[in-house]
Amino acid sequence: MRGKKLLKNITLSIAVQIITAICGFIIPKLIIEQYGSAINGLVSSITQFLAYITFLEAGIGPVIKAALYKPIAKNDKATVQEILKTSENFFKKIGYIFIGYLIILCILYPNIINNQFDYLFTISLIVILSLSTFAQYFLGITYSLFLQAEQENYITYIIQILATILNAVLVILLVKRGESIQTVKLVSSIIFVMRPIIQNLYVKRKYKINLKNVDGNRKVYYIIMEELKQKWDGLSQHVAYIIHNNTDVAVLTLMKNITEVSVYSVYLLVINGIRTIIQSFSSGISALLGDMLARDEKEKLERTFNLYELMHFTLITIIFSVTLVMIIPFIKVYTKGIQDVNYIRPVFAVIMVFSEIFYACRQPYSSVTFAAGHFKQLSKGAWIEAISNLTISIVLTFFIGIEGVAIGTLISITIRTIE
Repeated sequence: MRGKKLLKNITLSIAVQIITAICGFIIPKLIIEQYGSAINGLVSSITQFLAYITFLEAGIGPVIKAALYKPIAKNDKATVQEILKTSENFFKKIGYIFIGYLIILCILYPNIINNQFDYLFTISLIVILSLSTFAQYFLGITYSLFLQAEQENYITYIIQILATILNAVLVILLVKRGESIQTVKLVSSIIFVMRPIIQNLYVKRKYKINLKNVDGNRKVYYIIMEELKQKWDGLSQHVAYIIHNNTDVAVLTLMKNITEVSVYSVYLLVINGIRTIIQSFSSGISALLGDMLARDEKEKLERTFNLYELMHFTLITIIFSVTLVMIIPFIKVYTKGIQDVNYIRPVFAVIMVFSEIFYACRQPYSSVTFAAGHFKQLSKGAWIEAISNLTISIVLTFFIGIEGVAIGTLISITIRTIE
């Protein structure tokens, strides 16, 4: 049974990544062609600013998932429901904070971008793009964690695949009909709001879970919070990861015009696609190394790690060699006919690729150190990476523009990889 679930999870995980990558290339190009680079940059910028709310999760998801394993194995439904209710209450609190953050964003964001768009136009996009995040905190995350603990990630993947394909089809139709960007994004948001609803219905029907009459167990809450405190050093990794993924867009939004964000987002499509390929080949290795560490199989661990290291560096050498040669020709084809901003930035492209090369280089070492639970030993380096990335990006962007954020990322990643 576990073998079948594992095979389904791996297969559908790869399918999700492929489909998401394909749709991720199609939709931005349509938006740029129909609405212009400024609108694409605006959408990308708002999306990144909304993503900052994930700071508040602070690693609670993995803790809740770990807490579910034992009662699920024992078929202890009462404890499972108490943990789920506690989780639901926690994420709803983040949801309420998100509403406050959304109000502040609606007030400040139009001024951040120097009112480049009509005030109501910008606010309407912020609200529309926030709907799926709102639904996740109030409806989705808890049941998604439950399905992961049940080793039924494939259910989430199936729903995500269907939603992604349906979204792509409807976006193409709406854009071709000349509908407004608000209409296009509203339809997308509704589709992705339906995803957690369907997921909830599946869990409640199959597992007969009903949290209406379950009180959030304070004992369970304190156990989870205590476990989270013990993992506090892991927060630095969480912060560094968020800054790595979100700093550049925020800096460009604050210091440059919104079309530069569009340029950055197009190159990021390529980088994220490459990152997905590499991560799909490396998925699960941390758990394998962790099992060997737990069993004190040092010789086997060394052999496995050396093989993993060799395969990983062979893979990234091939992939990034191709990327360095092909990224500019690809961007030329991808943005052909788009004249409102210059997308051909060879220097920026090279720096971005080298940033991702150094980021990929650390993955084998990150896998084994995370598997060993050495978050405390790595926390100082993670904070240095986060702070240096932010500081260098701001300073250099002021002087040299979009290349500045790429250099900031490259320098901070290099420091951390060496460490």
